[in-house]
Amino acid sequence: MEKFKHFLQAISPITDQEFADTIPFFTQQQLKKGDFFVAQGRICRQVAFVEKGTLRVYYLNAKAEEITSCFCTEDNMTTSYKSFILQEPSDLFIQAIEDTSLLAIEYGNLQKLYTTYPNWQTIGRALVEKEYLNMEKYASVLNNETAKEKYLRLQKEQPNVLLKAPVEHIASYLGVTRRTLSRIRKEIASGI
Repeated sequence: MEKFKHFLQAISPITDQEFADTIPFFTQQQLKKGDFFVAQGRICRQVAFVEKGTLRVYYLNAKAEEITSCFCTEDNMTTSYKSFILQEPSDLFIQAIEDTSLLAIEYGNLQKLYTTYPNWQTIGRALVEKEYLNMEKYASVLNNETAKEKYLRLQKEQPNVLLKAPVEHIASYLGVTRRTLSRIRKEIASGI
């Protein structure tokens, strides 16, 4: 809970009392490796803070291939935003790639927080803005960086993902084949 409290306080000042009053709106969830937080075609009814663990966000392309679009790591929020906000079926899967601990809130409870505690409107807006900026950055990276540059960015920004995620998920995230990823790793290791 303390990590979540610090996460919120970095966004907007929240008093100890406000935090204590709002925490009952959240539930602890444990996902085993391979469990889904969200499945494609299902309405995403929760948003969650990742206390421990790593999740992979992916979708199926026209060839039914899994395309990884994001890795959600500790001390970050996760949800299928479009599905959660509109309360319509998700286009995404969110799956634990290791045992994961979440602090989740249901859609209805979040709406109650927004109306009861004005500070939560600030927090909600800041989180949505951050997610939009992350999506825009990811789109820019996909279109403007080489596979090697993308790998080096992942290595710098989310190094634990390289240790925890299977090779095929990393390759998918970078938009390359496993073979190309292997070549990139060899080039980096040899200083090329």
